Amino acid sequence: MKTKFMIMMVLILVGAGAYVGLKSFRSPHEGHEHGTAESKKALYFCPMHPNITSDKPGRCPICGMDLQKADEAAPEGAKKEKKLLFYRHPMNPKVTSPTPAKDEMGMDYIAVYEEDVTEGGASDVSGRASFPLSKEKQKLIGVTSTQAVLRELSYDVRASGKVAFDPDLFTAIEEYRQALQSRDQMKKSMFKDLKEEADQTVSSSETKLKLMGLVETQIQALADKKTDPMSLLLPKGKVWIYAEIFEYEISGFKQGQTLEAEAPSLPGKTFSGTVSSISPVLNAPSRTFRVRGEVPDPDRVLRPDTFVNVKIKMEFGKRLAVPLDSVLHSGDNSFVFVVKDQGTFEPRMVKVGVKTQEYYEILSGITDGETVVTGANFLIDSESRLRNALKNIQQQSTGENR
Repeated sequence: MKTKFMIMMVLILVGAGAYVGLKSFRSPHEGHEHGTAESKKALYFCPMHPNITSDKPGRCPICGMDLQKADEAAPEGAKKEKKLLFYRHPMNPKVTSPTPAKDEMGMDYIAVYEEDVTEGGASDVSGRASFPLSKEKQKLIGVTSTQAVLRELSYDVRASGKVAFDPDLFTAIEEYRQALQSRDQMKKSMFKDLKEEADQTVSSSETKLKLMGLVETQIQALADKKTDPMSLLLPKGKVWIYAEIFEYEISGFKQGQTLEAEAPSLPGKTFSGTVSSISPVLNAPSRTFRVRGEVPDPDRVLRPDTFVNVKIKMEFGKRLAVPLDSVLHSGDNSFVFVVKDQGTFEPRMVKVGVKTQEYYEILSGITDGETVVTGANFLIDSESRLRNALKNIQQQSTGENR
């Protein structure tokens, strides 16, 4: 019995010694391991303002949105702090600031860190300008969208005009006819100088007629004596309409376009015709071009020199287009917000072309079928609207809990 007791005591002492020995050979770092759940810190950030971060839940001090939880922080020993380089304009990466700032529309500049800069030194901004927005927040702000597609673009140019009464044109026509007769007579002359002078007179008269609105075919018809000069002043059953078109609207005008005229003195009556000619010379004081149109008037109710309101339809065919309120302008640049997958919005620089009453033609920047935000100005006041909406929801929730 005594022997068994001694054996048990020896075994206990050997076991205790082995345990102490193993403890003494353990790594000194094993007693305080990194990466445990207690040592890891959660990081929260604002989806609209990624530079706003916190180690606990809360709301963004700028827009009031709930901070979203990012991936768990890396162990402190392996964590590397980001180095802030500068802040850049959200729409124009070339514009930067050393301190936080806002652009012309009130949008916050985006923080650019050292890791966001490529090896070549250029900032990789393609993804930095994008931001997520949940469906709930889109609903609170009132975000709507549409697709950029090919559309038939057209618009009406409206201008003031009058029924032609042009004695100067009649005089110019007579001068041209006389110049033609003189040149015909000089063909048999022996004097070369007289022939050249007659040719110059005819050329000058043709130029004058062009400046007054006649086209090549009309002038040629006068030269061939196939047209009665009076028909160019008072065509049978028709009248001439002079419309003054501003220089920024003249692009795209051509002969044969549809023209409508309404006279205040004849309410309810519309006279439809076509554009006959366009003056090549700008009227400097008014910055307008004279467009000459021809409209039927069999009853002769349009009196010479009567004022009329003219409408000319401009048609451009199918063009890639988006609604007017989808395009925002910042200085010389234009941009839209493209809706990507999972509620991500990407500001995209675009080049616009024709502007109609409803649409902008898009020359470059987006492609057919891409979805863009309509009413894109929501970003200007979205912060205040979202803050107020969240505040109201919070107040309602507090009231219900009471």
